[in-house]
Amino acid sequence: MNKTQSQLPKDTWITATWQEYIQTIDDPSYQKAKIYYHNEKLRIEMSPLGSDYANDHILVVAAITLFTITKSITLTGKDNCTYCKTGCQATQPDLSYYIGENADVVPWGTSMTNLGIYPPPSLVIEVANTSLADDKGKKRLLY
Repeated sequence: MNKTQSQLPKDTWITATWQEYIQTIDDPSYQKAKIYYHNEKLRIEMSPLGSDYANDHILVVAAITLFTITKSITLTGKDNCTYCKTGCQATQPDLSYYIGENADVVPWGTSMTNLGIYPPPSLVIEVANTSLADDKGKKRLLY
């Protein structure tokens, strides 16, 4: 990754260090971006979230909520939460859930969930908009 580059490429995996990932997530111009890091590669997604995506997203949330209520399953849902293994990977799934005995494992006030301290979520979900190929490819393998 070229540090002098004013805009990093979007929707593609580029070579980067963990420090460059940290600099990118701290950059205010990427505040609304979803940023992934894995195997020394960085991906930035800044796709507009339109009506179709929003409809699909809320439908998935509602279906999971209804199912877990009818089955008396304890869970905690997270919307666009960042999970990282410091120095090696970081993800931001659209939805993630801690289920059962792990439902309350991550305390309130935790900003970036460190997977070196807390377990990974029981379920992660990507709601595809423009990223379906990557959701089924590299991100699926990352999760």
